[in-house]
Amino acid sequence: MTTTYAFWLAGRQETGPETLDVHHPYDGRLVAKVSIASDAQVEEAVAAAYAVKDEFAATPAYQRAAALDHVAKRLAERTEEIAQLITAENGKPIKWARGEVGRAVSVFRWASEEARRFNSGEGQRLDTDAGGTGRLGFVRRFNRGVVLGIAPFNFPLNLVAHKVAPAIAVGAPIILKPAPATPVSALILGEILAETDLPAGSWSVLTVPNDRMPALVQDPRLPVISFTGSDKVGYAILDSVPRKHVTLELGGNAAAVVLGDWNSEADLDWAATRIATFANYQGGQSCISVQRVIADASIYDRLVEKVVEKVGAQVTGDPTDDTVDVGPLVSEDAAKRVESWVDEAVNAGAKLLAGGKREGANYAPTVVAELPADVTLATEEVFGPVLSLQKVDGVDEAFAAVNDSKFGLQTGVFTHDVQVAFRAHRELEVGGVVIGDAPSYRADQMPYGGVKDSGVGREGVAYAMADYTYERVLVLTGLAL
Repeated sequence: MTTTYAFWLAGRQETGPETLDVHHPYDGRLVAKVSIASDAQVEEAVAAAYAVKDEFAATPAYQRAAALDHVAKRLAERTEEIAQLITAENGKPIKWARGEVGRAVSVFRWASEEARRFNSGEGQRLDTDAGGTGRLGFVRRFNRGVVLGIAPFNFPLNLVAHKVAPAIAVGAPIILKPAPATPVSALILGEILAETDLPAGSWSVLTVPNDRMPALVQDPRLPVISFTGSDKVGYAILDSVPRKHVTLELGGNAAAVVLGDWNSEADLDWAATRIATFANYQGGQSCISVQRVIADASIYDRLVEKVVEKVGAQVTGDPTDDTVDVGPLVSEDAAKRVESWVDEAVNAGAKLLAGGKREGANYAPTVVAELPADVTLATEEVFGPVLSLQKVDGVDEAFAAVNDSKFGLQTGVFTHDVQVAFRAHRELEVGGVVIGDAPSYRADQMPYGGVKDSGVGREGVAYAMADYTYERVLVLTGLAL
């Protein structure tokens, strides 16, 4: 029997007049029905969040921290149940789904720690000039107001956590809109949030179709928008509300650079293994999955042989199987789009070295070389299990190739040279550089985000908390300092 899930309106479960169906991407079976919030229910949630914003901001830090601690504990206790739901709605292999739950546990734990430290403040004597005699400045941060969090399908729990946990930590009410394709994980998080003592109205999880998102984006009671998704949608949001505070975590076509000094058999085995794994680990549906491999000519042929071998060894199939590395894409339409981009590239002269086959929503891990510069696969984010190989001569050419992109999220650089590592950090036009590994590593407590068409602003618990707040100065006068 298929479970029907209610949404969460101001901390309580509600149902609407319609439902949406959630299907398993691997075999298309119905896994859940989810109630959709009506316009009136959305209005009630927004009004409740706006009404409680001052009360929530004044909540003692220990209460917010306790709620976040509770969420971390309960997510850990329900890991297997939630991982199975992530796999069912998203299609990612169960081993990666378990890892996603573990990451979300950490996000809420870090948020609880940051909530206890938040707003400790710092005093500063202002009498460094004569006009400041007897004056003391004090700076605290205050939240900007209600947050509208818009989450994507590819990490339906952890990227939700990155919006919800920082909001709770700073006492900002949040209206969460999960992706329509993968709402169940967020609704389970709602179950856990409902077990806490957070004020009614301080959070809602609203399942609404994407075509109703513009009304929420435009609502003046929601001054902060945190969006993760495509560059086209993200910048359309930013352009539509230029006076709101908008954070955009968008796409990328991340590069793994393998330089000439990374040349032993062990080096190349490691690079090839990491590239093959992280080009395919979420079906390629990660903003920092490896899409481009830029390799020095001195090691190119050896690396290509190993990459093709390692990609061919990726285990595909039923994502509920613990041994499976690569599951389906989120939908058959997504797989058809990837197929069309690869076909376009091959027809334009690219060499297909592995994969290139689709069955339903499943697309085989794919490797192409000699990619023409003007094809879609060379310029856009594929968001599928496809990587391209490019030969370069030296560091200058390699770094120029990385920067020859409208995106700039993260890059991995395989080198032993610490000077080159610092040069990469200095010269590469990206939000993060990983040395000695693929670009697909994200430390959830660090700042995460990109430049160019990869977005504006940063996530990562403490950094998102700063993003949701602003500094306000208090000046005390007439003091004998």
